[in-house]
Amino acid sequence: MHINTNSETPIFIQIAQQIEDSIFTGVFEEESKIPSTNEMSILLNINPHTVLKGMNILVEEHILYKKRGLGMFVKTGAVQQIKEKRQHLFYSQYIETMINEAKKLNMTKQEIMSLIERGYQDE
Repeated sequence: MHINTNSETPIFIQIAQQIEDSIFTGVFEEESKIPSTNEMSILLNINPHTVLKGMNILVEEHILYKKRGLGMFVKTGAVQQIKEKRQHLFYSQYIETMINEAKKLNMTKQEIMSLIERGYQDE
């Protein structure tokens, strides 16, 4: 994990995003324990409260859960939940924006689909 102190994104949000990404990519598997707030705070050289604030975002989103006295664990179904969340964000951040711009350009659905297919062919 790496924290960018120059970023406009608050540190606790960066922590939540990086833990979420680690879960999504399989670094932390479902039902596995993640490093403690103290371990992460030492590793990242930041306040443990800041780490906990980031973890609590994921608890509220039902991606992590607490086991009293044992730490934080990845919830079963977390990967699917993250995937659905990211697909929703992808739609709202990219697809809606693309469609709105295409409408301004008077592009048809077929013209947009043609551009998307061209993008896949360029891989």
